[in-house]
Amino acid sequence: MLNFDEKRFLRIQSGAVSHAGGISRAVQECLGKGAENLFFLGTGGAAILMTPASQMLQRRSSFPTFLEVSAELVLTGHQALGPKSIAVIPSLSGTTKESVEAMEYCKAKGAKVISLTGHGETPLARGADYAFVNFAEDDTSCESFYIQSLLIALAVMNRRGEFPGYEETVQELVRLPHALLAVKRGYEEQAERVAEEIKDEPYHIITGAGSTWPEAFYYGMCILEEMQWIRTRPVHASDFFHGTLELVEKGVSVMLLKGEDASRPLVERVERFLPAYTDKVCVFDTAEFPLPGVSDKVRTLISPVVLATIFERISAHLEVKRNHPLTTRRYYKRVAY
Repeated sequence: MLNFDEKRFLRIQSGAVSHAGGISRAVQECLGKGAENLFFLGTGGAAILMTPASQMLQRRSSFPTFLEVSAELVLTGHQALGPKSIAVIPSLSGTTKESVEAMEYCKAKGAKVISLTGHGETPLARGADYAFVNFAEDDTSCESFYIQSLLIALAVMNRRGEFPGYEETVQELVRLPHALLAVKRGYEEQAERVAEEIKDEPYHIITGAGSTWPEAFYYGMCILEEMQWIRTRPVHASDFFHGTLELVEKGVSVMLLKGEDASRPLVERVERFLPAYTDKVCVFDTAEFPLPGVSDKVRTLISPVVLATIFERISAHLEVKRNHPLTTRRYYKRVAY
């Protein structure tokens, strides 16, 4: 595979899953001490990657769960945040300014902080009540954050008796890194073809629903815009027909992300609409990828993980074809803002 270290990938994703026991103990301790709600916080892409876990708790658990923007929370406050709160704060670097400020704010309110970082000797890792460190880099952090945040959601539901089969699910996630590697291998040729198709497009409409919507938002904003300087319009599939459809015409690129949860029909509705109006449609369907050892029940939970793993392959080819390294920035961490 192009510019890809298989052993490194397995090490990082296996490292994410290996935190299952520690995350479970941290969650049990917090709930045992009377925690009454949970906040998923973060900044930029790391915050977006918390969305599927947050949605899972909001829709399948009675435990109050909030997904908030860190910088805004510090300015506005939140009446539910206090000594009986758990705050989950991800940051790959462990130094993100807004996330560090959010941690300090949450601790001042008496909340217990769980941090997810890629580096140990950092403000977020040192300052959290429970710090989970799993080294990763930009090309491998998506799957790692998705997996760790999912483990937090599962641990909460398991402690409350809301998720039968917790242990079996964790064991399936242990097998997931190898299954994802097989997906990457099998998708390599297709990834190059997709990169060739989209490399010269001036902008893309990107849509998804349910657990695939965060990946649509993330890939548009954090990869195509930040790392490739390509304009995008991420839009939830349900909102597509309330404005964005008017931008669709021949020659407009649309990328559809289809998962395997209950929201899949929302994306399929967009898929049915598009062929009559544009000739540039790319569909990414997680159901097409075999995942040996992963049940249908668990597949519904990991659609964004699978999408992240194939998009990494597309990005690897895209940067070569466009002669634009994914590490090239004009402003991000280069100028004051």
